[in-house]
Amino acid sequence: MNKRKLQALGRRQFVGAAVASTALTLGGSSFFSAVAAKRKRPNVLFILTDDLGWGDLSIYGNTYQTPNLDQLAREGSRFTNAYAAQTVCTPTRIGFFTGRYPARLPVGLQEPLAGSETVGLPPEHPTIASLLKGNGYETALVGKWHTGFLPNYSPLKSGFDEFFGNYSGAIDYFTHKDGSGKLDFYEGESPVEIPGYATDLYTERAVQFIKRPRNKPFYLSLHYNAPHWPWEGPEDEELSRTFYNSNPFTAGGSKETYAAILKSLDDGVGKVLQALNESGQADNTIVIFVSDNGGERYSDFGPFQGRKGNLYEGGLRVPAFIRWPGVIKPEQVNSQVLITQDLTATILAATGTKPDPNYPLDGQNLLPVLVGKKPVYPRTLFWRYKSNVGGRPPGQLQAAVRSGDWKYLRQGENEYLFNLANDEGEQTDLKNNYPKVFQQLRDRFEEWNAEVLPYPA
Repeated sequence: MNKRKLQALGRRQFVGAAVASTALTLGGSSFFSAVAAKRKRPNVLFILTDDLGWGDLSIYGNTYQTPNLDQLAREGSRFTNAYAAQTVCTPTRIGFFTGRYPARLPVGLQEPLAGSETVGLPPEHPTIASLLKGNGYETALVGKWHTGFLPNYSPLKSGFDEFFGNYSGAIDYFTHKDGSGKLDFYEGESPVEIPGYATDLYTERAVQFIKRPRNKPFYLSLHYNAPHWPWEGPEDEELSRTFYNSNPFTAGGSKETYAAILKSLDDGVGKVLQALNESGQADNTIVIFVSDNGGERYSDFGPFQGRKGNLYEGGLRVPAFIRWPGVIKPEQVNSQVLITQDLTATILAATGTKPDPNYPLDGQNLLPVLVGKKPVYPRTLFWRYKSNVGGRPPGQLQAAVRSGDWKYLRQGENEYLFNLANDEGEQTDLKNNYPKVFQQLRDRFEEWNAEVLPYPA
């Protein structure tokens, strides 16, 4: 394709993204009302992993073996252009809980929460849990929260009926202590000491929740801490009491250890899915699987560069799939571009739950695409990152816009333009070849940036 045609295509994709976005937002509601009328309201199982790279599952081409997750992906629609709301965990979780860009809330500017902050997800802000609870759902969070600390913030204050898990960004898999050495394992808002490997304990609690007798639908958020550092497989308890007591973030580990962590995660998901089958709820349960950001040290990034902590594709592109028996056809590989908050909007639409008009969603309902009522369409998405990890001063601004196949990227003083259709590895900077597209995306970022909260001075 010659330069003139490629540039014209870029302009059409850029303009078309907004048009298609509006059309999808306005369309499809009557169709899904009809679907809902013929079925019981579906349960929702949302599985979120921590620092799982785009290629870490074998179905995405990696050598790590994840048969249960591969099977789940084959039973629904697997996405190849799924993005996290942010390249670190707290903001992405805010994006999912609220269905909005993380930078609309002060806590979303914590990249991520380090432990001493007094900011968190405001209890008065509607969340997917509070909205579903208001629509008659039983709600539970098992696993990692990381959007605010006690006493002011907790899952129980943000719409969850119950919580079993950790509040901070990372815990040791065996001692369940955070980076400061403090126990971070809770039943609701009370600390508990329970022996066991964290992945297994979260799996067991999720299975128990699913198998309970109930007379109303459920929403379960299962937020595994795996495969986040420390690199401890189920057989590495001794390391948790020795090596990881005195070594920094990302230290240690190996590909073999990482494979063991993933196997435990995959086995756990398999047990949870088995519980759905054994309880007779699988056919009426939407299962969504996704990661909170790109991978870390031992992840497989496929064709992408970058990792957790930057806005190259490797830091943002994540595995994602959705299964809804009888509604979403199996064996689908979907190229639709999506971002974390779209999953919020999609769940609300699928359950017939209205968002709060005072807190309009940034996410879009993707069900019309998932069931073939709408074609795949271009999106315009935004990111901004200026890490404050560990209480350090914020670093240089990173910014990114994806519009159609075009991607604008800013890394401090350096700016780039990539066309992801033929350069997923972001190797060829096209800003001098397509200055108008470059300027359009640059301007669009500044417009969006002015609409969200500024970073603290």
